[in-house]
Amino acid sequence: MIDENGAQVGVISKEEALAKAKGVEQDLVEVAPDANPPVCRIMNYGKYKYKQKKKMHQKQHVVQLKELRIRPKTGEHDIQTKIRQARKFLESKNRVLINMLFKGRERAHSELGENILKQFATALEDIAKVEKEKIADERKMGMILAPK
Repeated sequence: MIDENGAQVGVISKEEALAKAKGVEQDLVEVAPDANPPVCRIMNYGKYKYKQKKKMHQKQHVVQLKELRIRPKTGEHDIQTKIRQARKFLESKNRVLINMLFKGRERAHSELGENILKQFATALEDIAKVEKEKIADERKMGMILAPK
C-alpha cells in the first residue's frame, strides 16, 4: 500500500487499508491489480479524475482549415497582408486554403491566378508545405498549405 503522501507503507490487510483511508477521509484505489500482492494507494479519486480530464483537453488541438480569398487583380500590398495572415494561421498549426476567385473575363487569364498562388507557396515555404496544389473549378482556383 502507498499512503496519501506517496510513501510506501508495506503489505497490510484490506481492512487496515480501508480504515487508514477513512481516517484521512480519502479513497483507497487499486493501482496495480496484476501485481502480487496488488498495489493500492490512498488518494482523492475525484480530484485525480478531474486532473486527468483537464490534461486530456489541453493536449487536444483541433486542426482547422482557414480560408483566404483573393482575386487576380488584388494589389501587391494586399497580397503581402494575406501572406502575413496565412503565416499566423500556419504558426498556430492550422491548415490554410487559398482561394483565387475569378469573375467574368478574368477566367480567360488563369495564369495570373497561378502566379499569385506560386507567390504564396514560395513566401511561406519556410513554415509550410503544399498539401494540395491547384484545386481548380470554373470560377475559382485554390491550394492548401499545411504547417511543416
